[in-house]
Amino acid sequence: MKQTFYSNGKLLITGEYVVLDGALALALPTKFGQYLHVEKGNGKSIRWISKDSDGSIWFSDTLAFEDIIERKKFEKEASVKNTLIEILHEGYQKNRAFLDHSDGYTITTELTFPKFWGLGTSSTLINNIAQWLNIDAFSLLHNSFGGSGYDIACAQNNTPILYQLEDGLPKVTPVAFNPSFKENLYFVYLNQKQNSRAAIAGYYDKQPRIGATLAKINKLTHSVITAPTVSEFATLLETHETIMSDVLEMQTVKENYFHDFKGVVKSLGAWGGDFVLAVSKEDPTAYFKAKGFTTILPYAEMIK
Repeated sequence: MKQTFYSNGKLLITGEYVVLDGALALALPTKFGQYLHVEKGNGKSIRWISKDSDGSIWFSDTLAFEDIIERKKFEKEASVKNTLIEILHEGYQKNRAFLDHSDGYTITTELTFPKFWGLGTSSTLINNIAQWLNIDAFSLLHNSFGGSGYDIACAQNNTPILYQLEDGLPKVTPVAFNPSFKENLYFVYLNQKQNSRAAIAGYYDKQPRIGATLAKINKLTHSVITAPTVSEFATLLETHETIMSDVLEMQTVKENYFHDFKGVVKSLGAWGGDFVLAVSKEDPTAYFKAKGFTTILPYAEMIK
């Protein structure tokens, strides 16, 4: 009998990086996500196939149960296989029955967004595996990839959320964020996928844990949710960018790429890649395309 699981992608609007230290963050589940299909197999192994949004197979291999149980490491060229074994090994620690009482599986994953977009290829996979194994997804993330867990919260929710770590534990609060000016909001892909783990490591290298920044971001997050006008919303995002620029010792994305843009551009999630949020009173598609950035999605096409 075939089982199918689905998880939402994610975008972090406020609190990037500092969410790791307990800042209050606004996160938005996307209309895009990932499916995981599980069918019976044989040979005490998992036949694994991963498909991109266009149906093309971007990964295919066989994972022996024994390799998962022993957490076997393969050569560096097999990084995807090693990652899958690591996640499944952690899953096995929490639910041994899925290997001990099975002859094998055929598993197919299907993204509904291009995998280079950075909307949560890993987090949607981890949440889908957790659903399949009936285990806690936050714990599975912590023991495999690490990170704040906001992406897991997005995977599990169909509305905007406030996300915060309290004593290291996730606190998720659905929030009514439905700006009347969403026709002025656009998501633009920066043509490069950011490595989230590397970005997090860079943050910890540069920034000691400080409470003053968290307080500022917490206040901004509340204000962003309730901003009554596009102008006030844009001003809040600019302030957020300035604060994080100081924290990360990096130029803002607008300073780097879009200094002549008549509007606001805010980095999302890991700075330096993936998507940015553009706030513009007029459709900015022509501007971004002229700069070489051709993937531009209006808010309503991206967000649930």
